[in-house]
Parts: sequence; structure tokens; C-alpha cells
Amino acid sequence: MIRVSSTEFGKEVGRYQDAALSQPVIVTRNGRDRTVTISIEEYHRLKKRDREVLSIADFTDADIEAVRRAEPSKESEAFNHEL
Repeated sequence: MIRVSSTEFGKEVGRYQDAALSQPVIVTRNGRDRTVTISIEEYHRLKKRDREVLSIADFTDADIEAVRRAEPSKESEAFNHEL
């Protein structure tokens, strides 16, 4: 992964676009991570995962039983007010 300031990125956009074909390029502003440049293939792969929806038929009996027996963690109590 490459990390570069926005000033440097602006000076050599083409170089960093080429680099993004093989690894993410993090662009910083005032020393803080601001944006990430990735290849179009990686973008499409990530977007495809966003849309992946599973139905109960996609789960094995063991998966269903594991969900049935699962207990919420103590940290989840912070969200009880949303119920």
C-alpha cells in the first residue's frame, strides 16, 4: 500500500493511477488519510460484495444451528435502546 500527500498526488496523478492498478494508494491531507485510489477491477469486486444477499437456503443446517445458539456480546448492550 502506498501513502502519498494530496500535493504529491496532484503533481503525479498518472504515476499513482498506475500504482493503484496493483495496490491501493492512500491520499493524505494534513497528515491524515483522506481518500483511497484503487483499480476499477477492485472497485467492481467490492461493489459486487455490497449487493450479495443470502437467503436461508444458502445456509447449511450447521450454520442455522450456530445462529440459533449464538449469544449477543456484552458490547451489544449499548444498542438495546434501538430495540
